[in-house]
Amino acid sequence: MKEQSRRLGEDSIGSLMARLSIPAFVGMFVMGMYNIVDTIFVSYGVGPNGVAALSIAFPVQMILMAMAAMFGIGGASIISRSLGAGEQKTANTVFHQVIWLVIFSSILIAILTFIFIDPLITMFGAPAEIHQMTKEFLEIILLGAVFQSFGMGMNNIVRSEGNAKTAMLTMIISAVINMILNPIFIMGLHMGVRGSALATLIAQAIGAAWLLFYFLSGKSTLSLKGFSLRMDMKIGLRIVAIGFPSFIMMASGSVVTIAVNWMLQIYGGTMAIAAFGVANRIASFAIMPINGVTQGMQPIVGFNYGSKQFGRVSHSVKLGMLVATILSLIAFAVAEIFPAELARVFSSDPVLIAESEEALRIMLLAAPTIGFQIVCGGLYQALGKARISFIISLMRQIICLVPLLLILPNFFGLSGVWYAFPIADLLAFSVCAIILATTWRKVFRETEMVR
Repeated sequence: MKEQSRRLGEDSIGSLMARLSIPAFVGMFVMGMYNIVDTIFVSYGVGPNGVAALSIAFPVQMILMAMAAMFGIGGASIISRSLGAGEQKTANTVFHQVIWLVIFSSILIAILTFIFIDPLITMFGAPAEIHQMTKEFLEIILLGAVFQSFGMGMNNIVRSEGNAKTAMLTMIISAVINMILNPIFIMGLHMGVRGSALATLIAQAIGAAWLLFYFLSGKSTLSLKGFSLRMDMKIGLRIVAIGFPSFIMMASGSVVTIAVNWMLQIYGGTMAIAAFGVANRIASFAIMPINGVTQGMQPIVGFNYGSKQFGRVSHSVKLGMLVATILSLIAFAVAEIFPAELARVFSSDPVLIAESEEALRIMLLAAPTIGFQIVCGGLYQALGKARISFIISLMRQIICLVPLLLILPNFFGLSGVWYAFPIADLLAFSVCAIILATTWRKVFRETEMVR
């Protein structure tokens, strides 16, 4: 067993959380900055229509990320517990299956999207004036689908063996290259949204190559030796069962974005869609550090759960909850105190600034509850409790948010779209709290219940 995996079961929880979460936090921060900078360049280089086009195209990117996350997180959960139990062969087998699944699914999604791209863009709620722009962006993004999926899926695998630094470097390399290429392609070469897509494709390809080199170099606990394209249905189903909640959580983000875009087209038009693009980028950036904490917690939880060190599991969860809640409170304070200043970073258009300010302020009203929800969902994934994690992943986006998005605008117009987000957060938080309270004793106190 490599040193980074062994330390998951021996080092102090505080130092482990710092060692694993800080690189994940930094990597997420840099990736968040990339999304922010990308939107800024599109806003200034193309205008509000360009930002709206990115928002319309986002569901396809979310589906690609959702598939990669499902296989990567599902595989990572099994790998962490297998390494903790000393089952190296099982860990390697799962690793190989994740690679196969990520590559196959990304190619399939890209082909299907190319075939149905025009009706899909219409279904996503694109006004006629930005249909072609959205299509130009998506066509290039789809060419790099396999790179995006491989990078995201394998990053989860790297973290599962306790090597957060390599995962961080992968995200930093991709993000920095993207931020360098964006202004060159968008403004220097006047490529518009196509330039943004091309910069993304190149950056993701380099990130995927970096990860492949890592696995081939022998630095990983896992090995590519014996890799084949043969599908192991039993292992594949285990990976999908555990990772499916992540797929639902991210894929439901696509459903939410489509619902939001349709409601915004009805009650606000293209400018409102652009405002959502700005507010959603800021909100996603605020959440990324919390995801970093959760990603740092999951390998610790999985490894120690596999080695039956349940006290260390409990300590990890409590510390993760505390840090995530503090980060949520900071995000809430910044969004409520400086919404106009944040919106001005993206545009000088006074109408777009005003609409983005209102959207951001309302959407993050219940932000203090978000950290608890994310850590709670990540906990049950790391434990391999697929059913509970599935319920949590469905709760906010599908069960709560989509119905609210369809109902509230009928009574409150455009504001109803924005208020759907905090109300859904409060409802989902309540359900997570109930689930955690009712399962905590069974998972951490009655060790005979642990499977």
